[in-house]
Amino acid sequence: MIKKHLFDITFAFFGLLFLWPVLLIVAILIRIKMPGGPVIFRQQRVGKDGKLFTMYKFRSMTVNHGGSSVSVAGESRITPLGEKLRHYKIDELPELWNILKGDMSFVGPRPDVPGYADKLQGEDREILKLRPGITGPASLKYRNEEELLATVDNPQEYNDTVIYPDKVRINLYYLKHYSFTADIKMIICTVLGKHMTYNNELI
Repeated sequence: MIKKHLFDITFAFFGLLFLWPVLLIVAILIRIKMPGGPVIFRQQRVGKDGKLFTMYKFRSMTVNHGGSSVSVAGESRITPLGEKLRHYKIDELPELWNILKGDMSFVGPRPDVPGYADKLQGEDREILKLRPGITGPASLKYRNEEELLATVDNPQEYNDTVIYPDKVRINLYYLKHYSFTADIKMIICTVLGKHMTYNNELI
């Protein structure tokens, strides 16, 4: 996957170079609309080969909310500005720095908090061979995950027993059937908010 890594580094560099005005504006808005906390949210996530790394995102929640690792649409801990940032995936722009550092890729499994990917067993653990991604087939399929979780009685249980196992299945297929062309399609679909067919299912 040398081509994939070179693509990641090159486009992350130019992304940061050209998007810095957007990053600055968002940072200012967070400082004004969400005072009393950091602009950048930092959290330990599980990366390639199970190694922990610090992931960077724009903060979208209140400070010291102490909530679950599973986010649900409409939660009070998500601020009005944060909701818009999350809806348009703008909160994830700082992850371009993670890509430039080599912690992440544009396409791959979303980086999990400890307790998920690092606890996988058997063949499922093969997913850890991949760098986590900003987007990917599982991310596209569950792009409205927060809205979906808002419709069930126990979001944490539904995530752990239904959504997460399905994500593992999709990401294993991605690992075994990697295609640079498919990566490009997934990036385009993410930016444009479009769907695509992948492994005979609409994502």
